[in-house]
Amino acid sequence: MRTLPMTDAELAAWLRLSLARGLKPAALRALLEAFGLPDALAGQSFDALAAITDEATARAVLAAPSPEFEKQLGAVRDWLERPGNAVLTLSDPAYPPALLTMSDPPPLLYVTGRLDLLHTRSVAVVGSRSATPQGIEDARCFARAFSDASLAVVSGLALGIDAAAHRGALAGRGSTIAVIGTGADVVYPAAHHQLAHEIAVAGTIVSEWPLGTSARSAHFPQRNRLIAGLSSGVLIVEAAMRSGSLITARLANEMGRDVFAIPGSIHAPLARGCHRMIKQGAKLVETPGDVLEELGCPVPVTLPVSLGSRSSFASLPPQARRLLDALGHSPTSLEILAMRTEMEEASLQGMLLQLELGGHVTVLPGGRFARASHG
Repeated sequence: MRTLPMTDAELAAWLRLSLARGLKPAALRALLEAFGLPDALAGQSFDALAAITDEATARAVLAAPSPEFEKQLGAVRDWLERPGNAVLTLSDPAYPPALLTMSDPPPLLYVTGRLDLLHTRSVAVVGSRSATPQGIEDARCFARAFSDASLAVVSGLALGIDAAAHRGALAGRGSTIAVIGTGADVVYPAAHHQLAHEIAVAGTIVSEWPLGTSARSAHFPQRNRLIAGLSSGVLIVEAAMRSGSLITARLANEMGRDVFAIPGSIHAPLARGCHRMIKQGAKLVETPGDVLEELGCPVPVTLPVSLGSRSSFASLPPQARRLLDALGHSPTSLEILAMRTEMEEASLQGMLLQLELGGHVTVLPGGRFARASHG
């Protein structure tokens, strides 16, 4: 898939409108539907523009560009000369059709990677940045299954669940779309430079923010609306009660997308957001097949969501296996493990240390323990 060629003047007109202060995407879309392409708006009178929208919007359209505009235009030109980069406008046939169902699609999208993925049916996988090992493994396995079912997996390139979802999708037959809250030339968090490179090669990175835009907390709710808009459904893996993932789920529900949530222990803080969404109508899911069936997709044969190989578990001494059984699949405190196993504290701590060194147990903040992921 290719983008429509744009003259330098057309690129400048689109960029100027996308950067106009106070010009909201929904208002701009209304003006474009009334008058045509951006260069036609500049020739309209104040009254004509205000009659379609309002006076504040008309002033924003007719305002002179900022002193930095030429510099920004030059940066976009240079960025477009690099392989794999594209700017999509609302009038471009390569613009993702799912976003056009929104009331406020961004006038410009900065895209790195595969344009065809933006026209592929997709499902979002999102959740906590401070995910548990179980949550990370679930996100990876679910995303791998979705990718093997030819769905694109959409997420936000954040730490925790997002990163696991991207990696799981890259390991499957399909691929992944990272919707970011910075400029397309900025990687956040910095620890994800390698992951961002892999996505740019095999998947797609999408941003509505001008090049050079750094990470700001106010940007991420806006990014979440694009994650929801691109997807047929949104899966919440782990989320606290106050979580950006719940914003994504709410926006998806308002757009008529399906919302799914994986349940957890009633004692786990990161399960509470999922339980809240289930109470509000999200579909409880236990396997990737649950999601695929709801979306009307064929369910391929996939690896089970598992925390490790049976052989490594079977090779452990009986006391270690008993301790792992007592640990279960949710983060657990030392006190609860002592009650479940009836082990002396010194023996319990020694066994937990051995299991941690052997890669079977992870120590979490707050003195809790969880089975380690072997994905």
